[in-house]
Amino acid sequence: MPVDRVELTPRQAARIALHAQGFAEPRPTARVDRRHVRRLFDRVGLIQIDSVNVLVRSQELPVFARLGPHRRDLLPRMTAEAELFEFWCHEASLLPVDLWPLLRWTMARSTELMWKTTAAIAKEDPGYIEAVYAEVRDRGPLAAGDLSDQGPNPPGMWGRTNGKRALELLFWAGRVSARRRASDFARVYDLTERMLPAEVLARPALTEDDARRELLGLAARHLGVGTLGDLTDYHRLNVPKSRPRLAELVEDGRLHEVRVKGWRQPAYLHPDAHLPRWVRARALLSPFDSLVWERDRTERLFGFRYRIEIYTPPRKRTYGYYVLPFLLGDRLVARVDLKADRRGSALLVNGAFAEEGFAAPEVATELAAELASMAGWLGLERVAVEARGDLAPALRREAQGLAPHSFLL
Repeated sequence: MPVDRVELTPRQAARIALHAQGFAEPRPTARVDRRHVRRLFDRVGLIQIDSVNVLVRSQELPVFARLGPHRRDLLPRMTAEAELFEFWCHEASLLPVDLWPLLRWTMARSTELMWKTTAAIAKEDPGYIEAVYAEVRDRGPLAAGDLSDQGPNPPGMWGRTNGKRALELLFWAGRVSARRRASDFARVYDLTERMLPAEVLARPALTEDDARRELLGLAARHLGVGTLGDLTDYHRLNVPKSRPRLAELVEDGRLHEVRVKGWRQPAYLHPDAHLPRWVRARALLSPFDSLVWERDRTERLFGFRYRIEIYTPPRKRTYGYYVLPFLLGDRLVARVDLKADRRGSALLVNGAFAEEGFAAPEVATELAAELASMAGWLGLERVAVEARGDLAPALRREAQGLAPHSFLL
């Protein structure tokens, strides 16, 4: 039903958000193809990329959460065929190519917006940057390790060679683009005009103010309802510079200011937002899924406090290394620490925890079914549940009665 009220409850706001993010519709029953993925991107706008592969690359999980089992080469194929491109937007992200003109202003200001340690090479050795660009032009596509002169390899986990810094600067500036190498997930760079459609690159760039307005409007459509902080976080826009643009959208009727009970900040509702009477979703969410990536918003919508613990020492972790929230209906009802044991062909549940107030048997039944579906999609033969967590005993009983079904292409 259309949203025609000026005050919402958090539960109503959550259902609006779930509808906007594509969770209020049933998953496809037919074979999932790129038409489904295009509609998904119309819903979410972008998918954040992350290299952690303890379960599966994070960018694959939002597709599975909304569409269920599908060919895992869909995103790489759509990127290779220039339907999608990678750029810094909400961190490293996959985006539809139609968004390229909206981001041209960030490319023009790349040395201001990118990491200072990477941008510094523009002053340190501009001639080297041009030499790297020429090498990509003449020899590309190239990974950083393919450059004839990479420079010294600095120590430390986050150390980057000068070659990598130069390529990243060129990438931020839009002079080169990149795709991911399947074997190690490294970026492979080539000239942008060789990777993206000429028709898209020829479109006029928007001014910074116009682009901010459009990006804020898109964020509101993808979120359904959100605060200024929620809307700016979606495409990582500067809050003070975006505030006047948000006011203009409200004045023009492109957004409506509303209140959400318990929220300290005003909220903004997209005119196309829809409040479903119910949501019957069932999904395991990536830590970087756009439904939950803004942790304060997740707590405001669902009463679910979520922190990723990848960089927390093991003895200090509360729930585990790679923990996925479990969405059931319109609530986040549990969280599971998952790992794909590819050698043992098992989806490992290292921990399973129910949220307070949700009955373990009901949650365990639905979660076990979703885990079996995920295991089949990943080509794993079984679901193995460890003892850790209050939900684990019930989940183990349910999982024992389910065999992952093979996913047929």
